[in-house]
Amino acid sequence: MRKVKSDIEIARAAKMKPIQEILDGINVPDKPEAYSPIGRYMAKIKSDYLEKLKDKKNGKLILVTAITPTPAGEGKTTTSVGLCDGLNKIGKKSIVCLREPSLGPSFGMKGGAAGGGYAQVVPMEQINLHFTGDFHAITSAHNLLSALIDNHIYWGNKLNIDVRRIVWKRAIDMNDRSLRSIVVDLGGIANGYPRQDGFDISVASEIMAIFCLSKDLKDLEKRIGNITIGYTRDKKPIYAKDLKAEGPMTVLLKDAIRPNITQTLENNPAIIHGGPFANIAHGCNSVIATKAALKLSDYVITEAGFGADLGAEKFIDIKCRKSGLKPDCVVIVATIRALKMHGGVKKDELKKENLDALKKGLTNLERHINNTRKFGVPVAVAVNHFATDSNKEVNFLIDFCKNFGVEISLCTHWSDGGNGTKDLASTVFKICNKSKNTFRFLYEDKLPLFKKIEKIGQEIYHASEVVADTKVRNQLKDFEKKGYGKLPICVAKTQYSFSTDPNLKGAPTGHVLPVREVRLSSGAEFIVVICGEIMTMPGLPERPAAEYIKVNKDGEVEGLF
Repeated sequence: MRKVKSDIEIARAAKMKPIQEILDGINVPDKPEAYSPIGRYMAKIKSDYLEKLKDKKNGKLILVTAITPTPAGEGKTTTSVGLCDGLNKIGKKSIVCLREPSLGPSFGMKGGAAGGGYAQVVPMEQINLHFTGDFHAITSAHNLLSALIDNHIYWGNKLNIDVRRIVWKRAIDMNDRSLRSIVVDLGGIANGYPRQDGFDISVASEIMAIFCLSKDLKDLEKRIGNITIGYTRDKKPIYAKDLKAEGPMTVLLKDAIRPNITQTLENNPAIIHGGPFANIAHGCNSVIATKAALKLSDYVITEAGFGADLGAEKFIDIKCRKSGLKPDCVVIVATIRALKMHGGVKKDELKKENLDALKKGLTNLERHINNTRKFGVPVAVAVNHFATDSNKEVNFLIDFCKNFGVEISLCTHWSDGGNGTKDLASTVFKICNKSKNTFRFLYEDKLPLFKKIEKIGQEIYHASEVVADTKVRNQLKDFEKKGYGKLPICVAKTQYSFSTDPNLKGAPTGHVLPVREVRLSSGAEFIVVICGEIMTMPGLPERPAAEYIKVNKDGEVEGLF
């Protein structure tokens, strides 16, 4: 029996091309003003060069999302990479545009985010670890603001910041539950006034959200200045610009804001930039990266985090609303394994054929298709094929989608690379050029904030009602009085269910969406709505991936996946 290579073994055996050869393929000139090389296989595209492309016609935008995640795996990033390779295989100029992986899941439970099998972006090890240092820059900028806040208080507190009403936490790009709630400034008079504080993971930082929604460096600086860091004793807001923080924070981000370009295993261009989580943030790569890709290629594949209920909704209602972007096609990734889990099958029994469970689990896919159609964008389904899928199961799924009036393609990109997605690529090409697109948002800007939350809860999550206590409702009314009523909503909730209970699989109805907390992101310009038990600082599992990661005797990294 032939040994199946691990993702890292496949990536390490890749025959990468020098980055200039990749850039030649998308007509980026070999000039210092166009890009900055980072080693032999990575580069940052310069902002001045991108500005010169602003009048060039945009390519087509394809959003890849998925059914509700399960431990069986769906393969959204893998499919995004495979689709890019597939489009290039059929002669279409395509770029895949992804998020940067966070160290939290890389060393926790989820693993990296560079794709898998023969549909990966490389160099995989660098991408999944420190990459080009963007996340370190974002973390540093975030914590510089934290330091300036406490320093201002130490030296007399001229702004009269109420230490009980500081809403700006610290950040670190790691899963560490011990840092969720801490006390700072201990140690006597010389160290300041003790107060309660905490950490969010960097991908949940408002700096990350601002970084990914800004249109340029100037817009980035303006948004940073508008961050609300806390309030005075009479509840007047204090902004980062009141501390003169926007200038030095932007300096830390001036290189990070340039999009990173690498390549797929098949030497097609991949832009990887920014990376907010989708369950606790808006889950999309940077606007700058997506717009750059649209100028540099004819077809841009991008992804939104987790299932379509979290990822696609936020991509459209936040990213598209803020940037003017509009997808030409949405691809929903599903696996037969995951659908059977939604139908009640346990993970260790997924290899057995089970048409009854598949039929039950298809309610999850059906709901995601119906939800996505509410945005007026044409939809296709990509079946990420596993060797254990039976022919009867495959045919059952294909018949279901055909009867439901949605295009479906069986994909084998994990084992066959771009050759395994040529059918999907042809389908996407046809949809982008021939299908009717009546793109629209789920809700209007003018709708009251709580009504927006209800709209998402009832129409996307299919909750019977949204509940929030008086404190939360008053906070929302206060946000509206302060001029933030037109901002979109960013729901933070579990990714494992339409509900806030991760154990409710399939397509639950009649559940309640409990709003635990709301946070104003005045710089990123959205309202974070925290529902259920979701944490903005995750913890590590009992057996974290970190236990298996090491450097071997040849100096190579082992254990990354």
